[in-house]
Amino acid sequence: MLPATPQARPADSPRRRARWAGVAYLATLLLGIFAQAFVADRLIVGGSAAATAANILQHESLFRAGFAAYLIEMACQLTMIALFYTLLRPVDRTAAAIVVVLGLAGCVVKLMGRVFFYSPLLVLGGARYLSVFPNEQLQAVALLFLRINHTAETVAVVFFGLYTIVQGYLIFRSTFLPRALGVLNCLGGLGWLTYLYEPLARQLLSLVIATALFGAAATVFWLLVFGVDEQKWRSVAAEADRAPSSPSAEIRPA
Repeated sequence: MLPATPQARPADSPRRRARWAGVAYLATLLLGIFAQAFVADRLIVGGSAAATAANILQHESLFRAGFAAYLIEMACQLTMIALFYTLLRPVDRTAAAIVVVLGLAGCVVKLMGRVFFYSPLLVLGGARYLSVFPNEQLQAVALLFLRINHTAETVAVVFFGLYTIVQGYLIFRSTFLPRALGVLNCLGGLGWLTYLYEPLARQLLSLVIATALFGAAATVFWLLVFGVDEQKWRSVAAEADRAPSSPSAEIRPA
């Protein structure tokens, strides 16, 4: 008697993976908003090293919480990238791999910047070996580190813009997710590319953020509520698995 064909476990369901991707995406957004809007923007005074240093020392616990939020945000974003890859790979394996590379590049650059975000705590911590430097110099160095962190964010955003555009293209082609989400992702990614020239990005900041957040919120909502159309996903995946063995893909001798 032949053994029964094993059934796919619930954990293997593409709809469940899509919902987990939505959870990771939502966590990425919320943690990033908290760390940026409620910590960095509140404590960092761009034109005053002394005021920034005073804010960090007076609200050290909040500053550390912001750093922790940034790190967890990156963990959630890496998880999201991996889950999206498993969902979108059947559409176009090469493009899905490009999405992963662009996303990882952005995460690596951003994580390097977070080292500089944390560094003011070391500079302003009152260590004895730093007593040879005047306080004004230490405050200036602390603000410089925060500026480097901001520059790393700017570079990372460009990679995330390219990542979002290619991912939007895959969503648009997927058939198991709404094409409108693909369009919104592409528009959000184009907005982030304005950071190739930061003065332009500053002028369009409200529009860029509104477009990106609207696309991200729509994607999160769809993933959490609807996931993906499993039947269409399995159909696309089966077709992708058959493609390499199709007669047209075989190499024939001349």
